[in-house]
Amino acid sequence: MEDGIINYLSHVYSSTKDHTSPYSIVDVKLASKRVNKNSHLEKNSEEMESDAKNSQFVGKLANGEIDGNLKMKNGGVNHEENGVKPQETDPDIFFDPACDPENPKVVKYEDVAAAAYKIKSGVINTPCMPSHISESTGMQVYFKKDFLQYTGSFKERGARYTLLSLSEEQKQVGVIAASAGNHALALSYHGKQLGIPVTVVMPTIAPIMKVHLCKQYGADIVIYGSDIGESKEFAMRKSKKSGQLYINGYDHPSIIAGQGTMGLEIIEQVPDLDAVVVPIGGGGLIAGVALAIKSLKPHVMIIGVESEKCASFTAAKKHGKPVSVRAESTLADGLAVPKVGVNAFATAMASGIDIVEVVKEEFIAIAILRLVELEKAVVEGAGAIGLAAILAGTLPELKGKKVVVPLCGGNIDTTVLGRCLERGLAVDGRLAKFTVTVSDRPGGIADLTKLLSSHGVSVKDIIHERTWLKSDVYSVEVKVLCETRDFAHLQTLKQLMEENYSSVFFRCYDEHGNSTFQKLGQN
Repeated sequence: MEDGIINYLSHVYSSTKDHTSPYSIVDVKLASKRVNKNSHLEKNSEEMESDAKNSQFVGKLANGEIDGNLKMKNGGVNHEENGVKPQETDPDIFFDPACDPENPKVVKYEDVAAAAYKIKSGVINTPCMPSHISESTGMQVYFKKDFLQYTGSFKERGARYTLLSLSEEQKQVGVIAASAGNHALALSYHGKQLGIPVTVVMPTIAPIMKVHLCKQYGADIVIYGSDIGESKEFAMRKSKKSGQLYINGYDHPSIIAGQGTMGLEIIEQVPDLDAVVVPIGGGGLIAGVALAIKSLKPHVMIIGVESEKCASFTAAKKHGKPVSVRAESTLADGLAVPKVGVNAFATAMASGIDIVEVVKEEFIAIAILRLVELEKAVVEGAGAIGLAAILAGTLPELKGKKVVVPLCGGNIDTTVLGRCLERGLAVDGRLAKFTVTVSDRPGGIADLTKLLSSHGVSVKDIIHERTWLKSDVYSVEVKVLCETRDFAHLQTLKQLMEENYSSVFFRCYDEHGNSTFQKLGQN
């Protein structure tokens, strides 16, 4: 009986992330004693919630006195309906035999070759085309356009090969995975194509459109957890109960082999290439691509790129093994994997990674912008990060070389795309914000806009402020968001404002991608 109350109150606690709310003040022991005293459960659920609210004992759950693995299934679905008890804490439940840290598996070239043969009828051999960016970068840049796969990413390669590699018995039982994006889409789609049951556990933060698409592809969707870590725990519990095979989206050996087929296609399409610049998240793609290319053309440079917000591969190289790092919010959200896969890391290091670069967020935004403007391609941040490294100027050794950059995903939310484009314009010197104090008499703001228009500056937004201004009452502070052509034009604008106004504050980026705040004016 006491266990039942603990489970219930843990549900109440875990459903509330704001620890200042009444639901996070729970005296579990008090509630359980009341039940034991009466020998039966006399209170209904509403009364129990009231007890939880009114209790003054704080932090039982937060301090670990109650099992931290007790989590409520989001969406109001009971754990028991999925054959999973949330209080299970057996460490074996979270052990994935395919991804054993004590015994990492190094994928072989033969595995990649087998994958290429098996998936060729179900995965698109995407084009690898010369880019319009080559002249400005001083390199011969080719884009491998894997965002043109049916579900919008390279993940289809590994997903299909893994499903095809299952035993006949396992194909009947099905597979399960935890994913908020491309891995979920790829498994769902190819599971439907091959008639294999697929269950996908997605966190509450998963984009609604991706959840809808996975359902459309026929997958069984479970919404659980506030992040992908909680979703993975639930998926692995359910895997042990249901017999479904848990498939790690970046570290399962068959996933790595499948991703390596991109490398074989690149060699066939650009046989005399000098380097490949590959995004790094969990490490599955760069491991497979490096294995395929280095096995056939050892002289080709393999360069990995990751975001400064989650440089997990760089940390793994430093420590000689995968280690956990803090994953911060990034435009390359598909690469925000806090710990590189053990098999992926072992395979990548055995194959040979020549360089690993870490790039700033600002250059990811510029890369997305350049691809939209010059290549007419909508690519997500994770897929554009290879180009970001080139635009940031961190790879001077590639000047004059023939370089392939995989554009490996195009599933970017439309609202995020808009923000990325605006950020890219700002970093590119084409969007600036400044505040200037002008006369509040008739014609004051008109003179400002006339000055801007005479020099080809386009005003996107303008706001004037009188109340909080500290100068005389006949002045007004004007905040302007404007468009310029490039950094040279932006510099002309700064000089123009400095010559004509006494108080000017500029907020913009410099040519190195650094945000700056400058005070200009005659005083």
